[in-house]
Amino acid sequence: MSSAKDIKRRIKSVGNIKKITKAMEMVAAAKMRRAIESVLRTRTYANLSWETVLNLSQAMDERQEPLHPLLEKTDKVQKVGIVLITSNRGLCGGFNTAIMTKVHESIKKYHNLGESVEVEAEFVLMGKKGAGIHRHGHTVVADFTKLHLSAEIKEIVPIAKIIIDDFLNNKYDKVMVAYTDFINSVKQVPRVKQILPVEIDTEDEYLGIVGKSSRVGVDKEFLEEKQTKHKNKDGIEYDYTFEPGPREVLDEMIPRLIEVQLYQALLESNASEHSARMTAMHQATDAANDLVDELNLSYNKARQANITSEIAEISAGAKALSD
Repeated sequence: MSSAKDIKRRIKSVGNIKKITKAMEMVAAAKMRRAIESVLRTRTYANLSWETVLNLSQAMDERQEPLHPLLEKTDKVQKVGIVLITSNRGLCGGFNTAIMTKVHESIKKYHNLGESVEVEAEFVLMGKKGAGIHRHGHTVVADFTKLHLSAEIKEIVPIAKIIIDDFLNNKYDKVMVAYTDFINSVKQVPRVKQILPVEIDTEDEYLGIVGKSSRVGVDKEFLEEKQTKHKNKDGIEYDYTFEPGPREVLDEMIPRLIEVQLYQALLESNASEHSARMTAMHQATDAANDLVDELNLSYNKARQANITSEIAEISAGAKALSD
């Protein structure tokens, strides 16, 4: 058993660590509240902008006009580009590990024309911890700096330009964004969402789940609700006129849409990161409290053993003198 002095020193050390984790928990909570406010402010805009582009593409289809290049699908997917959003710092539990594992498993389980195949994937990173994707054997083609403070749309613009240019040059058959979806302060879900080509009817279980999540983009139920609101009381649908035309509007809208979708994914990821860090630091503080209790118990036992030993020595000495 350790001496009482050593245990006392450990109690003091653990107490100092507890103060640090408690302070980090409070800082993460404050950042999380600001990040959640940003997420909630922009979700509606991200959803409605996605719906606008879908309505434009539908108008082009009804006019039997050629699809916009950013809307054209390929029959067989052989190579995908993935924008991976992680954190710059650690101490946030399994936040980064979860999203990287999700991406790796999604690529492995990707179903191409009914056959399970592993597609070739290249990554554009945002966040220092994303470099860990190398451990899965994937290629990183670009690494962008992620600000520690509040996210701004200008962070996303160069990334959006790169993926749009690569998609138009047929470098990638699909482009995804991998981020952590903020559900609430205790639940964050890693997701892989397709952003190019723009589509709503994807049935893929792994890569491209835009049809299954309304947090970034829209789902089928969201579109049906909006279509109902676009009808008058007689059930007649309104017809919109686009000036100068759907194709010209799409040329300007789709790049902006991609930026908005990436920006929303960044905000979701930031809120999830601060929530995960707050939870991790709260758990660390609780663990420190439990450890202090155990150490106090050990300290009391060691102290009691020392007292008992001293009493025994005094009694033995007194007996020896009396003899």
